[in-house]
Amino acid sequence: MIDRHSTTAHAAYHDLMRSLLDEQISNIRGTPTRVVRGGKSYWYDSFRIGSDVRKTYIGEESPKLLERLDHLKELRQETDERRKHRSRLVRILRAEGFQNVDAATGSLMSALGRAGVFRLGGTVVGTHAFRLYEGTLGVRYRFDDMAQTGDIDIASFEQLSLALEDIVNPPLPEVLDGFSFAPVPSLDGNKVWRWRQTRNDLMVEFLTPSFTEDEGVRPLAALGVDAQSLHHLNYLIADPIKAVVTYRSGVLVQIPRPERFAIHKLIVADRRRKTANALKSEKDRLQAKFLVKILTEDRPDDLLEAYTDARNAGPKWRARLDATLERLPSVKTMLSSL
Repeated sequence: MIDRHSTTAHAAYHDLMRSLLDEQISNIRGTPTRVVRGGKSYWYDSFRIGSDVRKTYIGEESPKLLERLDHLKELRQETDERRKHRSRLVRILRAEGFQNVDAATGSLMSALGRAGVFRLGGTVVGTHAFRLYEGTLGVRYRFDDMAQTGDIDIASFEQLSLALEDIVNPPLPEVLDGFSFAPVPSLDGNKVWRWRQTRNDLMVEFLTPSFTEDEGVRPLAALGVDAQSLHHLNYLIADPIKAVVTYRSGVLVQIPRPERFAIHKLIVADRRRKTANALKSEKDRLQAKFLVKILTEDRPDDLLEAYTDARNAGPKWRARLDATLERLPSVKTMLSSL
């Protein structure tokens, strides 16, 4: 039996999302400018600082983005009222039983958002992404569903990060230093992709897909940091979606599509099973099982497409999926019934 949030909570969450998307557009400083690359259209905020013209990335063109740009003047005039409205919506969600994010994580996510991390392609992955499916899927989490490490993992495509021709502001090392994070030295020279908070063991890690046999450290130009490259990550963060962290008046972030998250967890669970990350492997299986059960009922077509894409990626992908599914017969049955 799936425990679902009320229609009130569902409506409040999506109203909060709409308001945050409006807010993102209302912060445009200059003139929205369309740029075409590779057959796709992207929008930038073009403004002058002295004699220089600066451009900051807004987003890829879509009907909803164009509609918001058409109402830019009205959106700018309603900023204060929208913020108060969002704070009321967050209070409603908490009263309806939404899981609260702790103040340390919420304030850090907010600072990363203001710097432009999520606007510039950063996608929250790992257990922090899993907890945000509560709003996306409209389901209640039990305490044991929410068991998690505090680590924050953010992934992005190297080529996308380079192509955007924009960069976070202020620089992320400066943002993280403000929260008492120090860089963790890596084996790859001066490249830093992990930061540890000096007063506890909280980690922030940056990741990027690996398209070669090597899983080395690669630069993320738009975020101004390096990132550990990992196999299978390209599958996870393709076509991410927006989500809301219910902190203060809400923080807009990006997370993977839930169906891809579920299938990716089945893959990495096998990869971790025979390593020092065996406990994470068990958590991967539990999260995959939780999401597959919901998606089989609510979004079977999306789940089938994600599962088929992963199986078609090659024999190594199929082997990892099959190895995990042998340990999860109920999940295997659900996927076979799609």
